[in-house]
Amino acid sequence: MKTSDRLRLKTRVFTIVVVLSNALGNFALATGMRNRATASALDYLAAIFSPWVGTGIVLLIVWLLSRMALLSWADLSYVLPVTSLGYVANALIGRWFLNEQITPSRWAGTLLIVAGTVLVGLGVPRSQRP
Repeated sequence: MKTSDRLRLKTRVFTIVVVLSNALGNFALATGMRNRATASALDYLAAIFSPWVGTGIVLLIVWLLSRMALLSWADLSYVLPVTSLGYVANALIGRWFLNEQITPSRWAGTLLIVAGTVLVGLGVPRSQRP
């Protein structure tokens, strides 16, 4: 396998990890914080140690570390648009699993994100050679 093929494969795998850990982490946080009163610091501490919120925090730590790794070999101008598919995943999860109402203008914005991601994804992850 050529170096450029390995870079593409590694970039695609990490992009999937970044998108999924972001979307699932946000879902877990939203689920854990629903119907929870946070009037004091103790309420926030109790929320942090609840299973859903704890899972969300762990997934968002995975998101941060995998995004840092991805940025270490791929260009920012490639990573940000491609990983913006997380916004699409968040909208779909919000609609299907959290029963959120999403307006047509938000769906239009989501489709624009998909179109931009496709355009950027057709390019090379790294514009300059080391």
